[in-house]
Amino acid sequence: MAEGKPNVLIVGAGLGGLLLGALLERASISYTIFERTSVVKPLGSGILIGPNILSLFDQLGIMEEFIALGKNTIQGVISKDNVGPVLTISHILQKELSGYYSYNIARPALYELLLKQVPTHKVLFNKRVLTVTEEDNKVKIQTADSSVYEGEILVGADGAYSAVRQRIYEALDKEGILPESDQEELPFSCTCLVGQTNKIDMNLFPEFKGEKVPFYNTMSADKPFTWVIGVTAQETVTWMMMHHLDRNSSKAAEEQRFRGLENSEWGPLAAETMCDETRHFPLPIGTKKMTMGDMYDLTPKEQISKVMLEEKVFKTWFSGRAVLLGDACHKLNPAGAHGAVTSMHDAIALANLIYALPSSPTATEIEQAFIEYQAERLPHVMDSFKSSQMMAKFMNRNMIGSLALFVMRVMPQWMWKIVFHKMVQNRPTCGWMKDIKERGTVPAEVSPSTEKARAMFKKRQGNTVSM
Repeated sequence: MAEGKPNVLIVGAGLGGLLLGALLERASISYTIFERTSVVKPLGSGILIGPNILSLFDQLGIMEEFIALGKNTIQGVISKDNVGPVLTISHILQKELSGYYSYNIARPALYELLLKQVPTHKVLFNKRVLTVTEEDNKVKIQTADSSVYEGEILVGADGAYSAVRQRIYEALDKEGILPESDQEELPFSCTCLVGQTNKIDMNLFPEFKGEKVPFYNTMSADKPFTWVIGVTAQETVTWMMMHHLDRNSSKAAEEQRFRGLENSEWGPLAAETMCDETRHFPLPIGTKKMTMGDMYDLTPKEQISKVMLEEKVFKTWFSGRAVLLGDACHKLNPAGAHGAVTSMHDAIALANLIYALPSSPTATEIEQAFIEYQAERLPHVMDSFKSSQMMAKFMNRNMIGSLALFVMRVMPQWMWKIVFHKMVQNRPTCGWMKDIKERGTVPAEVSPSTEKARAMFKKRQGNTVSM
């Protein structure tokens, strides 16, 4: 552990929690990751990773390994099942502006890459958090196996139904200071099937055989469904089938609705039922007429999941020595392809601010770091939240979606350049690591947490030299 640096307890071994651990590892800051399950089983879907996170991968020295796992995705093709392609969005401009392409990577492959950056003994499984307490300038957690762990900082990176958030909010609610909106259930207006096929015969899909390939988004003309497919470097197809609901719901409402019934909305039977309901939907590519049913049949059943697509940004991100990260404080609809990236951006900002803390930081100094963390991240999160909501509406079958599609179809090139310019600016890195060479024509925007960590790094280097 770096002298005088806090010991960090990270609850949740998802992408955000693992990346935070990997960054603290590089900074020689003590940490442990606690995961409630015996093994993390990432959903077998694909994630589109581009400039916003690849600059960090460059800095970490894992860029080549990442590219070997991902498939260069050069454009997105949007279709309607009754008329064919209606819009193609090229990513060439993105490459020119940022220096990076976007890659479709299987979520399990990305997870394994990040897991490799963390020593095995620092990830503890079967550790479900029951209680969170603060005393004697420490934060303590007790897990279901009656173990107790303590540190100076607790990070809740444990997902949309975060146990850490629940414990924080229970304490704040007792004090009467929890905002009303934070007491409300996570709403969702879309459910989703996700999966990844076994390796397939690429001769059946010539569109996926090149070094640079498209991904495909198809909207049903008369049913509330949208399906997305892409290919990985391992010659598997990642797919997602979204069902747009006609009303908002919540996990609690659905559990109440199906309590005591065998046909639970979220069990294996429900996933199978949704597969049966949508298997006739046509694929927009291939050498012969194929449907989503072919994708389902090529996917191991245990890798098909039905999930809720919740959408909410919480107001309270921290309390005392505990802070939230990723889905625990903001859950985004995957339509905007921002969820995983925003979680990883949280990890970067938090790692920078923890690194920049003075030796043996006080509770006040830690709280100030959390204030700066939320102040930096919230505007970006809200941009992503609104963008994801807009994309979700665009995919829906309503007037707003039709208008959004029309606007995108007639947008001139100069307007697309403005859109991509804004998209690629947010490329945060770690302030204590070696700077990377800018690749594109648009410089990364200044990240306050990165600058703060860089200033602290230079100060420490100066002290080391003078000694």
